[in-house]
Amino acid sequence: MSDFQQSLADTSGTHRFVLKKTIVMVGMMGAGKTAVGRTLAALLDVPFLDSDHEIEQAANMTVPEIFARDGEAFFRARETEVIQRLLQGAPCVLSTGGGAYLSGVNRAKISQHGVAVWLDADIDLLWNRVRHRDTRPLLRTENPRATLEALFEARVPDYSRADVRVPCAPPVSLEAMAQRVADVLVTRPDVLERCNA
Repeated sequence: MSDFQQSLADTSGTHRFVLKKTIVMVGMMGAGKTAVGRTLAALLDVPFLDSDHEIEQAANMTVPEIFARDGEAFFRARETEVIQRLLQGAPCVLSTGGGAYLSGVNRAKISQHGVAVWLDADIDLLWNRVRHRDTRPLLRTENPRATLEALFEARVPDYSRADVRVPCAPPVSLEAMAQRVADVLVTRPDVLERCNA
């Protein structure tokens, strides 16, 4: 049992955790940013937000519909606005779209107000997770696997700039992945602090 798990298992109420900065989940589509982020938020007892969901609510359209009607550039501009707004709120776990961290503006804002956590998954795992879904507008191509590989090669250099890298070696449960992230962040007192009650 890790120190983090032991602390969570401590029912005496003598310890609690304080999240000081928003944890921003970054990485490729299919890496598990939303699922792991939601699980991590529950583990830390903090709110979970998803930038794509926030964009969809504001536009009253799905991400694929926004891409189809207004194009990727329009979507990326809205994405930056939403991420900046969410970073101004109380610390939480924030899941972002796969392309969000490619923007230098977004990277700077995340670095200033939060901590970027890269869920690093290999191409085979990503493909297994996304190949049966039609909700990925960038993969609506003649050869979606080749498109995913090209995106992966182009994006990994930006993802590698994240503050924290957590490998996604399968098989692993959502709870175990959330625990991996927590175990890294608890070593960062500027992000996650254990306090005596």
